[in-house]
Amino acid sequence: MAGRGSGTAGEMTRRRPWQAAWLTLGLCGVAVGSPREVVTLWPQGAPGAQQPATAETLRVTEQGERVVSNVHAPSITVYLPVKSGGAVRTAGSGSTGVVVIPGGGHVEIWMDHEGYNVAAYLAAHGIAAFVLKYRLARAPGSAYTVEGSALADVQRAIRLVRTRSAEWHVDPNRIGVMGFSAGGELAALAATRYGSGDEKAADPIDRLSSRPAFEALIYPAIPHDMRLSKETPPTFLLAGADDAPAISQGVATLYLSLRQAGVPAELHLYDGVGHGFGLRFSNAGPVSEWPRQFVEWLVVRGL
Repeated sequence: MAGRGSGTAGEMTRRRPWQAAWLTLGLCGVAVGSPREVVTLWPQGAPGAQQPATAETLRVTEQGERVVSNVHAPSITVYLPVKSGGAVRTAGSGSTGVVVIPGGGHVEIWMDHEGYNVAAYLAAHGIAAFVLKYRLARAPGSAYTVEGSALADVQRAIRLVRTRSAEWHVDPNRIGVMGFSAGGELAALAATRYGSGDEKAADPIDRLSSRPAFEALIYPAIPHDMRLSKETPPTFLLAGADDAPAISQGVATLYLSLRQAGVPAELHLYDGVGHGFGLRFSNAGPVSEWPRQFVEWLVVRGL
């Protein structure tokens, strides 16, 4: 990861492109584990939050990856693009923004390889990223729901980023979602069940649209009813061919449905790859290049 090694410039050029960029992040002093701004989505408490709201639970895997559960105060962790010297980029009309939604079966959230690592990569490539912690509908004893509580967290995150787009130098018209596994389900729901906002809402955040400008679904759990139309945002689909058929075949079927609905869509399926690869330093082969392919897709789409 960002803190590993201090390879020379020659060594870095021999690495895969995303690895070199990741190492550059570390050399610039903005490593993945650096302190970041964390913004609570509802400072006064999320609607329908379970009471009493106990503290989040964190476990660390044998590989050192952080996994969070027991989320009652949903939040985003902010990763802004930087330039040499650590200053935030402010040029142009604002960067593209991505709400990154890690997976975990709606039981827990894998924060590193499907969250913070991805956000660090995007920020290194001029894209603002916001890693979402959302309420977990399938955790033991949970009263939350996927389409009520967790989707509301995603919609709120999109609106919050729009509200603070000037402060964070993000183009409010280029804010999208990227979701992994269960997070992919939430991203897909957000892209098909959005609202234009309530102009009379007491909370200014609720006055803005929750429609994402694009969606990136990475080995997603695909909702049964996607409600596709020509208004569905452009879609980037990616999975391993050896994933469960509901995903590996499901993304192919979804791709065809999107095209039939007139939605710009691109599909990547990697042979010999299963579920949950995310963005890890240990990834090898063509699948390790998926973050670059996503960024290139944004460029081609004008996003």
